[in-house]
Amino acid sequence: MRDAFGAEFEVPRGYLNTPSIGIPPGAVADAVAAGVDRWRRGADTPDDFDEAVALSRQGYADLVGVPVERVAVGTAVSQLLAPVAAGLPDGAKVLVAGGEFTSTTFPFAAQAHRGVTVTEVDLAALPSALPDHDVAAVSVVQSADGTRVDLDALREARERSGVPVALDVTQAAGWTPLRLDWADWVVAAGYKWLLSPRGAAWIAVHPRALERTVPVVAGWYAGEVPLETVYDMPLRLAKGARRLDLSPVWLAHLGAAVALPYLASLDPAAVHAHCAGLADTLLTALGLPARGSAIVALDADAEKLAAAGVIASTRAGKTRLGFHLYNTVADVEQVLDALGCDRRARPRG
Repeated sequence: MRDAFGAEFEVPRGYLNTPSIGIPPGAVADAVAAGVDRWRRGADTPDDFDEAVALSRQGYADLVGVPVERVAVGTAVSQLLAPVAAGLPDGAKVLVAGGEFTSTTFPFAAQAHRGVTVTEVDLAALPSALPDHDVAAVSVVQSADGTRVDLDALREARERSGVPVALDVTQAAGWTPLRLDWADWVVAAGYKWLLSPRGAAWIAVHPRALERTVPVVAGWYAGEVPLETVYDMPLRLAKGARRLDLSPVWLAHLGAAVALPYLASLDPAAVHAHCAGLADTLLTALGLPARGSAIVALDADAEKLAAAGVIASTRAGKTRLGFHLYNTVADVEQVLDALGCDRRARPRG
């Protein structure tokens, strides 16, 4: 058991796989377990989950710096970006980063039958390439190696060109400060850095982008008052971003209702300093430049690390490690020991 940032985490030593699956605080797991217990006893009705959905929606809004009325709930990044892709005109040109996670790109590529094309460029070149396209979709932090897009340059390019931008913050929200009210769409899945069960995801939609976002998965929960839109035509959707709501995965939101407000209550600068600081400590000890990202990718023997108890993942041919609230210098030392790094060469403090 580890105490970190006012919460308890039952996380094993050497767990550096948050970019794949985040470990919840005890209170989050307890909330889900209590929900399972109520489920097995038939103790809930559908509207009993409304508060949890509202809390997770507000927590997401606070974490990405947008008004809560802009936020819709869903289950996965690809599902929430599908309405964005469906709203593109025939023949639209989409700009993405090379090596991007496919949940961010495939919804657009699936529109090829309408003449929609997807162009990949180097991440660093994406802001300058924006004016030649109709929309851009990019992860704020790249899944494979933790590289960060230049948000300031991208915002300037968006303001100058008027080309809308969709941001995926799945690998960013929860460890780095975000104020993204300028972006047209901001989407994230909750089961990684947001420490929530899989099945909870959110998208923030700027008012200027709402009409170009087609609710292709509209259902009863997308109504202004969901329990009043369970039967009969005509189509009647909520006026704002909630028209994109998907019927929530209840147990997932029970956890997210605890996890996201907790994360939003923390000092974002302190969280960033902790997470990115541990990653940079590792890089420096290995003679590599610090990058200011909580995710690092190493040319390291994944089997050797696993044998030493380091829990990580392999992505794009490299070993990917991620440092979150519950990690400590001891986890850094475990990696260095596994790689045979000379202790005398390590940074102190």
